Amino acid sequence: MAKMKQRVIGLIGIVSRMANWNADFTGLPKTTSDGNIFGSDKALKYSIKRLWELNGEKVLYIRSYKLGKGKEGDKLQPRDLPERYQQLFGESVSKDSTIVLKRLFSCVDVMNFGATFAVEGQNIGLTGVVQIGQGFNKYDETNVEVQDILSPFRNSNEKSQENDATSIGKKIMVDEAHYIYPFTVNPNHYENYIGLPGLDEFQGYTQEAYAAFKEGALLGATALQTNSKSGSENAFSLFIVLKENALAYLPNLDPYVTVYKKENKTIYDLLAIAPMVAGIQEQVEQIELYINPYAAEVCLELDGLKCYNIITRAAL
Repeated sequence: MAKMKQRVIGLIGIVSRMANWNADFTGLPKTTSDGNIFGSDKALKYSIKRLWELNGEKVLYIRSYKLGKGKEGDKLQPRDLPERYQQLFGESVSKDSTIVLKRLFSCVDVMNFGATFAVEGQNIGLTGVVQIGQGFNKYDETNVEVQDILSPFRNSNEKSQENDATSIGKKIMVDEAHYIYPFTVNPNHYENYIGLPGLDEFQGYTQEAYAAFKEGALLGATALQTNSKSGSENAFSLFIVLKENALAYLPNLDPYVTVYKKENKTIYDLLAIAPMVAGIQEQVEQIELYINPYAAEVCLELDGLKCYNIITRAAL
C-alpha cells in the first residue's frame, strides 16, 4: 500500500431539506445554547462509516446486534466492543498489544478516525489522522418543522380517555439547512507506530485510507437514506492538499463561509478563504472542489483550482 505523506485541509457541505440531519435527545435539530443549529462530527462520521460498511470495508466502531439471553427468551441487543472485535476478527481480544494494533489498523474507520480501545487487558488510544469539526448551519432562513404522524396501533399503556384510539407521534425536521464541516488530514499522527516490534509491515496512513475518506466526504450523507436523513445529501467538498513536508497551517475554514440563495440556487461563498490559501500557495500541491452544479454554486477564486461534479465526478 502506498503511504500518504501530505496533509490536507478542507470543508464538507451537507444540505438538509425537509430532513433532520442531527437530532438531539428531544428529537429537535441539535443546537448550541444560543440557538444556532449544528451537526456534530459524529453524525458525519456515522454516514461515512455506513458507506464503508455498505462497500464491504472492515469497520469496527459501528453498531451491530446480537441475540442475548433474557429471562423470558432471546433479546436483541447491541454488541459491546470486545464482542464486535470478535465478530470482525474471529478471535478474542489478545493480551498482546501488537496483535491488537494490527487488527485495529486493518479497519478503515480506525485508520482514518482513530480509536479509543479500552477493554480488559488493553488500553489503547489512537489519535485519528482525520479530524472533523462541528458543522454549523450557515443558512439564515432555516425553520424547524413539526409534522404529526398517526400510528397504525393504539397505545394500550396510555393512561387517558383516548387509550382505545391510535396514537399520534411527531416527526421533526428543518425546511432547509446547510451544515459546513471543517476537516484536516494529518498522516503524522501514525508515524510513532512505524517500526515498532511486531508492526514491521505497518507503514502508517495510506493513500488507500485517504481515498476511502475522500469517497465518504463526497457521498456518505447522500447514501444515508434513513427516515430522518432522507433529504440530506453532500452538497460540496473542498480538498486543499499541501506538499510533503509543508510547514503551513490554516485555521478551520468554516467561519469564513456564507450561504445564501440567488435565483433559487444555493450559493456557497468561500471567497473569504482565498487570501489565506493564496498566502501559502507555494506550499500547496493541489486544490480540488466537488460541487452539485444542478442545485448549487461555489464562489471561490484560487490559482490551480480544479472543479468537479460531485455526482458524476466529471471535470467542470
